Order: sequence, then C-alpha cells, then structure tokens
Amino acid sequence: MPSAEELARYTLERQHPLTRAWVDDARRMAILAEEHAALDILLAEDLDIAAARAQRLAPGKPAESMLNRWVAVGNDLRAMFSLRFENLNLARPFVDATPMTRSPEPVDLPAIAAAAQEYYGIHNPLYVRLWTAGDGVDGTTPDRRFLAAPIGDLHPSDVPPGLALRRAKTVDHYDDARRAYAAVDAEHPHHAEEATLQDLDDLQESADDGLLYDVTVNDEWAGYAAAIIKPDDALGLPAYVVRELVLAPGYRGHGYGRHLSTLLAQALPDPTRILIGTIHSANHAARTAALKSGRQDIGGWLQLPL
Repeated sequence: MPSAEELARYTLERQHPLTRAWVDDARRMAILAEEHAALDILLAEDLDIAAARAQRLAPGKPAESMLNRWVAVGNDLRAMFSLRFENLNLARPFVDATPMTRSPEPVDLPAIAAAAQEYYGIHNPLYVRLWTAGDGVDGTTPDRRFLAAPIGDLHPSDVPPGLALRRAKTVDHYDDARRAYAAVDAEHPHHAEEATLQDLDDLQESADDGLLYDVTVNDEWAGYAAAIIKPDDALGLPAYVVRELVLAPGYRGHGYGRHLSTLLAQALPDPTRILIGTIHSANHAARTAALKSGRQDIGGWLQLPL
C-alpha cells in the first residue's frame, strides 16, 4: 500500500499542465495527501468502515468486498480500486480507479476490467471510472469533464441588462428549480442521465455557508447558482466547487447561461480560489456556456464498460 504522499504525487503528475501553474505544487500535494489518506487508504484498511458501508449500501454482501484495493494491474501500472455508487443510487454501482501510478493506455484496459471484476464482481458494477487530463482513451466512453479557472480570471462582460445574482439565505424556490429540470428532461430525455438537481438539504447547506444565490432578471427570480468548498471534488485545488447552475424555463434561450459562471465567481467571498465544476461531456449546452465564460477543460472521467 503506498503512502498518502505517494498517491498524491501520482495524482499530481497526471493533472492538466494548465492547473500546475494555478497553484504551488507543495500546497496542492498537501491537499491531495489529506484526501488520499481519508478517501483511499482509510477505506482500504478499516474493516469496520467497510462493514458499515456494506450494511448501508450492499446488505448481505461481505464487508471485505467494500474495501479499497491497491492492485498491480500489469505493464508497470498500479491502481487504487474502490466501489462507488452513482449519486448513492444502489442500482448504479461502479468501480473507481482514478488513483494510478501513470495514465492508462488502451493496452491496459482488459487487465483493469479483469481486476475490477475480480474484486468487485459480486456487486455487478457497470463500469470502471478512469481519469484523464486529455481527451480520452480508445476503448472508453467519456463521462463528466472538469471545467475550471482562477476566479481572478473570470470577469463578467456584456452581461444582459437586469441579470444579477442575489445571496439567498433559504431555498424558497426549490419547486421552481425542480420544474426547471423537469422541463429540460422533457425536451431532452437524455438530460436526466447527465445532470440532476441538487438535494434541498445540499442547497440549504450552501445557503448556510453564504454560497447560494438567486439568479434574478429585473429583480424577478430566474434560477439558482450555488457553490461549496468540497476538496474531494476539486482535484487538489483550493477551490469553490459549482454545486448548482439552473435557469427557469422562461429565462432559457436569452443568452443568460454563459454569464452565470462569471457572476458566481465574482459573488463568491474569496477571490484567490479556483472555480471548478463537472459537466457531462454530452451536455453540450452547459459545456459551451462554461467555456464561453472563461472556464477551461482540464480533464475528466472516462467509463470502461464491464
């Protein structure tokens, strides 16, 4: 089992070069080491946690089947395998293998799939999740992409008259936001697999932290913008993670979407942080809006079907 610092080094070496210029390597290594200690090594060694996870997520399955595994895949590749569930949906298990000694190549994929089945086949995982700072790996399908930029680089420009953000202390328009998602799902059936509205409790958590904003147009509620400080979703960057960006149906199609990232960035309290968030690769409208705002594509997850 590697140390947390070794895992952090492997992870840092595989990040997009652009992000290496945003944050000092030593600072990022410290953040990554803390994450790997809590999320990877602990879950590989603590059988009590594994038993609790089995009871909650996989009743009837042995605790050992929930432990993380550091596996010698072959071709000088080692990886940390972990059982996960999409949005805690027990019907959507998958195996995460993002911590690796090097980036995966097409020749590695059969061995990665075989290892995932060997250790977690009892759970019938749907795929193995991999990471790339590039565009992809032959033999995999794209998943979510990370789009980010230093807040200091995100400047609102040509904002439509009347469009603004207003800090929200409570989630008063949750039903409106739910209807907004439902409208997009009805128009684009695949959207439900690409993006879902955050839970009410999660948005209230952002509100409690001062990181939830009403999107307004001429002082009328038009959507939500929300962030959170969540290191395990930030690739070791000191960042605000985008938790929600949604526009109500009546305000879509007016060119507002591409301004939400910059307005959110400028509203957040610490301008020294990075703004980062994931968008499904198939969600072209959201990705285009984020890119037009100045956020950069710095890599993403891949799926290796099982």
